[in-house]
Amino acid sequence: MKRPSTERVTERKNPAADSLDTKSTREILDLMNREDQKVAVAVARTLPQITRAVDLAVNSMAKGGRLIYLGAGTSGRLGVLDASECPPTFGTDKVVGVLAGGPKAMFKAGEGVEDDRASARKDLERIGLSEKDVLVGIAASGRTPYTLEGLRYAKQKGAATIGVTANPESPMRGLVDVEIAVNVGPEVIAGSTRLKAGTAQKLVLNMLSTATMVKLGRVFSGLMVHMAMKNEKLRERGRNILVKATGVDSTTAARAMKAAGSNLPAALLMIWKNVPKREAFRILKQQPNTALVLRKARAEYLRENARAGRRKSSRGKP
Repeated sequence: MKRPSTERVTERKNPAADSLDTKSTREILDLMNREDQKVAVAVARTLPQITRAVDLAVNSMAKGGRLIYLGAGTSGRLGVLDASECPPTFGTDKVVGVLAGGPKAMFKAGEGVEDDRASARKDLERIGLSEKDVLVGIAASGRTPYTLEGLRYAKQKGAATIGVTANPESPMRGLVDVEIAVNVGPEVIAGSTRLKAGTAQKLVLNMLSTATMVKLGRVFSGLMVHMAMKNEKLRERGRNILVKATGVDSTTAARAMKAAGSNLPAALLMIWKNVPKREAFRILKQQPNTALVLRKARAEYLRENARAGRRKSSRGKP
């Protein structure tokens, strides 16, 4: 019997998974791996929409807004996961994850909460959603009542809206400024959107938060200059970044880091501009885009070194 055209992609049966329960372990894994390889290709098709979403987020956050993820179940947990990594990676608390059912739903599934429309509004009211923010509704099906209601509320508040789904032509489309619909096809287990759809959502959220932070200047030349150095591994990474970026030895890098109070951008400026901590912080405060400040300081440092090298060379000539 032919399926109706309105059937959600994520609910369809995958023909490749016929007789799945009769296959060997290796055959099951081979099948899953082949299906997973389709995810990155599907995400690539949505790069124009992801580009628009990043620009929307950058515009909102540059004006003091936040990037807020909203979802239920796996989709909501992926939003919380991405948001929780932003403070240690980018040094910002302006990326927020809101999960249907609250913190307890992070560890124990409570599928009923995704139908609770009223709680979506309450959750967004609780965090003070405003017109400055951009709300990212995440729903593999594109139909989750909790997420759709949150998007409606965001539109009423004048906030920018983005939808991330695995079902093209979902109701989400009419509620968002940008829809990112990654069609990965049916899952190996029909309806189990923690599989390909979840992987696609993770890739999209990685791109959205990372590219936004790069555009806002919180990453310099592929380096996490705003990371929170709260353990020895991260402190060592910070020292290594100083060594790589400036060419100083590890002892000098450690000394600069200590003098800067473990503030990596300040330590870089103290080395490149040969200024004390107070002056480094004053320079950083003048420009919110840290990467621009650091790139300018490095260029000046390299030019001065080149001039000094030429002067030394000319003095050595007979």
